[in-house]
Amino acid sequence: MENINKYTIEIISEYNILVGMIVTILTAIFGEFWYLFAAFLIFNIIDWLSGWSKARKLKLENSEKGLKGIEKKIWYWVLILVAFMISNIFIILGKELLNVELSFLTLFGWFTLANLTVNEVRSILENIVEMGYKVPEFLIKGLAVTEKLINSKINISDRNDINDLK
Repeated sequence: MENINKYTIEIISEYNILVGMIVTILTAIFGEFWYLFAAFLIFNIIDWLSGWSKARKLKLENSEKGLKGIEKKIWYWVLILVAFMISNIFIILGKELLNVELSFLTLFGWFTLANLTVNEVRSILENIVEMGYKVPEFLIKGLAVTEKLINSKINISDRNDINDLK
């Protein structure tokens, strides 16, 4: 009995060390809220799997479309990186060169992550519905409301404004 307890304690200690290292590395890379990035990655994977499952069930499998889906998800991550980099660059420029506090610009990255997360979850729900499974209506409506709230916080008035910048 004593050997089992020592063995169990060793396993638990090694597990704690491993998890601690993983959390430390993720925090160093992604910051204090690393779990939001981890959740987005999990949604990426679930969306890809649900899309693959839907295509298989509906006999619409196409490796080219699957590859495009993976490519799209990679570009989402690039977009998140760019959004956070832009905000950090402007924060540093404001602080060091212009003596202006621009820390609110961190919201660029967070709004981008939030929008893309909502997009991934909606896509998962759409895949489930298209496979013929019932999805609670409150999830679909809740995501639509969430997206509207996020967009209202950044005051997107007209998508053509972006085209004017080109």
